[in-house]
Amino acid sequence: MTQLLTPKLTNYIPSDHVPTPKQQAFLLLNCLDAFYGGSAGGGKSDAILMAALQYVDCPKYNALILRRTFTDLDEPGAIMHRAKEWLAGTDARWREHSKTFVFPSGANLTFGYLDGPSDHLKYKGAEFQFIGMDEGGDLRSSQMEYMFSRLRRLKNTTIPIRYRIASNPGGISHAWLFGRYVDPENRGKRVFIQAGLKDNPHLDQELYRTALMELSGIDRMYLLDGNWTITETGNFFNREWFQIVDEAVVPRSHIVRMRYWDLAAIDPLLAKRKGKAPDYTTGVGMVKDKDNYIYIDDIIRVQRTPKAVENLVYQTAQLDGITTKIEMEEEPGASGVANTDRYRRDVVPGFVFKGHQVRESKESFASVFSSYVEGGNVRLVRGAWNKAFLDEAEVFPAGEYDDQIDGASKAFCRLVSSKRTVRAWGRSRANKSLNRRDKLLEKFGKPKRVSSVRRVIR
Repeated sequence: MTQLLTPKLTNYIPSDHVPTPKQQAFLLLNCLDAFYGGSAGGGKSDAILMAALQYVDCPKYNALILRRTFTDLDEPGAIMHRAKEWLAGTDARWREHSKTFVFPSGANLTFGYLDGPSDHLKYKGAEFQFIGMDEGGDLRSSQMEYMFSRLRRLKNTTIPIRYRIASNPGGISHAWLFGRYVDPENRGKRVFIQAGLKDNPHLDQELYRTALMELSGIDRMYLLDGNWTITETGNFFNREWFQIVDEAVVPRSHIVRMRYWDLAAIDPLLAKRKGKAPDYTTGVGMVKDKDNYIYIDDIIRVQRTPKAVENLVYQTAQLDGITTKIEMEEEPGASGVANTDRYRRDVVPGFVFKGHQVRESKESFASVFSSYVEGGNVRLVRGAWNKAFLDEAEVFPAGEYDDQIDGASKAFCRLVSSKRTVRAWGRSRANKSLNRRDKLLEKFGKPKRVSSVRRVIR
């Protein structure tokens, strides 16, 4: 029984780093996919490094540990710096050019990073039996998913194939990690081991807790409490500002209806070949009634080839009806004008179609839109798309994607510009909200707003 509860360890794990109970549970796992996450001080980096070293005594074993940047790997106390301390004086040999430890068995432990959108392609063609992500919340979810393709082993070998992530709550992939590993309704057979400061007897817990108490608000809940259920909010929207209504509530007369399209910047197949995360093509359906209330009745969000997108735009125009205005963000330069003209003549002939030349930042459009939303004037028609939209709104502009909010903000500004609706809901209220956001944007280093609402409406 004792043997069953004792994980495989090698002599490369220092004797003064006895695994904690939570780390032991993590090291005992032979399943494909597991996550070690919680508050700061829970021993996450040690857990990943110990797991990577478990099979370095086996020939043809290859392990890879990733972080967001090289600096994250090698700063004092970081995981690669820690590995150098652990393995100093052993028979493991360090190869600086490849950032790899080579062991007498022939096994390798490599350190890498996923900073740029195509950095994961550096490992195309490589094969590993262990891949560990340290502070996965800082990595792009699309790149973390891609790394599953690098896991393989020779037939008739007994080394387990393992994919491991360790992270605190927060970061650009907080929602992805929560949905994949923490939420019991979604994680399926994936294993989540929650560990916190109290689970790590090697640290001076009281001193560390005192330091973490100096953090404010959400950072303290993330790092001290290990709270995965809260979401970091951005500077523009609160999800409770949006009222959810049934489709029957949307007026059918005295309305103006628009479908605003923002095409993906790159073909998803080409993006995959270039190692980039594909953008989404987004089509926002929006209605303005006679009282100037705004209804977002649906959002189409796809990753498809240009030809498939053209077919989708035409089909959607047929379903929306001839009275729905269609606008599309027009890329700068002659190519953007030519693409708009081609859509008007060849893709949606017979429909009211315009190109929208964008001269302001996404934040500028969102500032105006958020002022209207905060006043309770924007309703979402109940649908399966609501949650993804609200999740994105809550963290905008810091989230991994912003296409839905960007499309909705531009659709709103285009919809209200035709009949002076901006004046109807009050320039003073917009400016008041924008001034409040100025302080937040300056604090967080985001671009400043434009000088007036009128400048945003094109």
